[in-house]
Amino acid sequence: MRPVTAGRVILLNGPGCAGKSSLARALQVQVRGALLHVEMDAAFAMLPPALQDHSEGVAYVTTTDAEGRPVTEVRLGPAGLRLRRGLAAAVRALAEAGNGVILDEVLCGEGDAGLYRDALDGISVAWIGVTVPLDVLEAREAARLDRRPGLSRWQHERVHRGIDYDLTLDTSRLSVEAAAAAIIRRLDL
Repeated sequence: MRPVTAGRVILLNGPGCAGKSSLARALQVQVRGALLHVEMDAAFAMLPPALQDHSEGVAYVTTTDAEGRPVTEVRLGPAGLRLRRGLAAAVRALAEAGNGVILDEVLCGEGDAGLYRDALDGISVAWIGVTVPLDVLEAREAARLDRRPGLSRWQHERVHRGIDYDLTLDTSRLSVEAAAAAIIRRLDL
């Protein structure tokens, strides 16, 4: 096993509960050298409590679909948008400083992906789509105490729209170790 190329970014994109964080940790174990794990969830947790679930920061709006199931949309206000732009710039700075980075994100379509394409222009980025069938996502979501019901349903419909990947992995069919090994093979790490 060779060490990861310094300055490379492995962008894991998928809905919450898809297994991105577990996959990132498995990559850190299986790849020789320092791979930093940057989590979108940890970045949004940096917002003060007053901006959590608030229209100026990160708001969660729950409605119901035609079958009466909850659907929870994430809306970023001005502080949330500044934080996301700052996260993209921080990932670039980490890579430019010679770090290998695993970015664990939920990009809801082309606009979010475009932010990272622009911010990471000139940086080696491997785009990895992490997929899971909706029923599996919802079961995982229900088992976690830190997830709002319906968030997976809203993200599932949007997260991969308009994004081209170097590799797509279904974590309902692969263990995190096998998924990490697939990334290692695909990226020749």
